[in-house]
Amino acid sequence: MKIVKIFFLTFFIGIGGVLFYATTRPDSFRVERSVDIKAPAAKIFPYVNDLRKSVEWSPWEKADSQMKRTYTGPMVGKGAGYVWEGNREAGKGRMSITESTLNQRVTVALHFDEPMVGDNIVEYILTPKGEYTTVTWAMSGPMAYVSKVIGLFMDMDKMIGGQFEKGLQSLKAVAEK
Repeated sequence: MKIVKIFFLTFFIGIGGVLFYATTRPDSFRVERSVDIKAPAAKIFPYVNDLRKSVEWSPWEKADSQMKRTYTGPMVGKGAGYVWEGNREAGKGRMSITESTLNQRVTVALHFDEPMVGDNIVEYILTPKGEYTTVTWAMSGPMAYVSKVIGLFMDMDKMIGGQFEKGLQSLKAVAEK
């Protein structure tokens, strides 16, 4: 009986420690990846400024071949929107371009309904470097307590960053044609 008590006490102290440690984690996150593309910014910009073109290069577009997509607002630039509903991997949510600076930057407000509710900011930053353009894909947002706990067991930077790396390589392949 004493061993069982010690086990449960240790177990609950361990759980309490993990839950307490989660409170010390940052209140926000930022994941960012970059790639050099041998193309001018003017050739790359339409792929990030037109949400319809993300089907050609975004790794999340490949997560569900049956995904439902609805586009709203203008076709490109500020105000262009996109609503999706897919399987567990693709999730459900909406995004809209909030800022578009020709051949330089696109900022997107991203809202997830599933698998978890969340609001984030996505940025595509194009920086010319001679015959190359460095494209940076970043996402930032608040870290709710539940996300902090999950983050103790799953590396969000590797998980999301890995998808960004795949997407940037696809964008590079499309833009360098």
